[in-house]
Amino acid sequence: MADVTCLGILVNDVVALPVDRYPEPGELMRLPRIEMHIGGCAANTGIDLQKIGIDTAVIGKVGNDGFGDFLIKAMAETGVDCAGVSRDNDCCTSVSMVMVRSDGERSFIHTVGANAHIDPDRDIDFDIIRKSKILHVAGSFLMPGFDGEPTAKVLAKAKEMGITTCLDTAGSPTPEWKDMLAPCYPYLDMVVPSYDEATVMTDKTDPKAIAEDFMNKGIKTVAIKMGSKGSYVCNGNEEYTLPIYKVKAIDANGCGDSFAAGFIAGVVNGWNLEMCGKFANAVGAFCVQGVGTTAGIKDQATILKFMEEYDAQ
Repeated sequence: MADVTCLGILVNDVVALPVDRYPEPGELMRLPRIEMHIGGCAANTGIDLQKIGIDTAVIGKVGNDGFGDFLIKAMAETGVDCAGVSRDNDCCTSVSMVMVRSDGERSFIHTVGANAHIDPDRDIDFDIIRKSKILHVAGSFLMPGFDGEPTAKVLAKAKEMGITTCLDTAGSPTPEWKDMLAPCYPYLDMVVPSYDEATVMTDKTDPKAIAEDFMNKGIKTVAIKMGSKGSYVCNGNEEYTLPIYKVKAIDANGCGDSFAAGFIAGVVNGWNLEMCGKFANAVGAFCVQGVGTTAGIKDQATILKFMEEYDAQ
């Protein structure tokens, strides 16, 4: 039985680094590393949670291809329950080509693939969700067949089961996001968007105003990922602006998902809001020290020890 179910996008990442410029037409650019990694918000967050020590299940869809084989194998090897991952014979697994600069920042070329065809009536195993404490929808706005009303339908059913619900967004934000997410708000307990995403979703720029906007729509807890500025967390009674843990960044790919995993892990553990936010920042710090979305993540005890030693400096 999993404590957390991550429902959302599963992506195979082909990571190239360092890429500080794009090759000219016809040019062959040689790089020291081109690697294949697990990707997609549900896969990343699910693996991160499992590595931290939180039993996790993943629900999503992949193609019946080699990329799908790789994703399922990689998740299962970490202990993630993949029974809820379905396979589609008619479309490919989602793939991202990830170009990582020397400073760790990334650019993406993406195909949505099977993530576009998640059907709440056929592809969601509610028996898995029912046994969880938290349902985390990971990658809203990159699931064209599931975003909006279908997502709200699943969240509503989870709430009927007494499950705590959480949602993370992904992609390049557009004004249409506000209308698409509106049906989901009544059934959401937590959101963990990036600052750029949250500004588009609320038309606000101040983190406190963003959180207030979300909470006025019924959301109880807001955790905003603010990049180099750290994070802002709020639950209506408390609010904290929390700085990052400064480490040498190798690859920022998956950092937002690792923050979500850290925050959710704190909630599962029953920690207070400030501790949840600090731990989420620390998990993000571990993420950027490895290549790929999940390689840098360690177990909970190691991360807590790092936080203690860092704060004592």
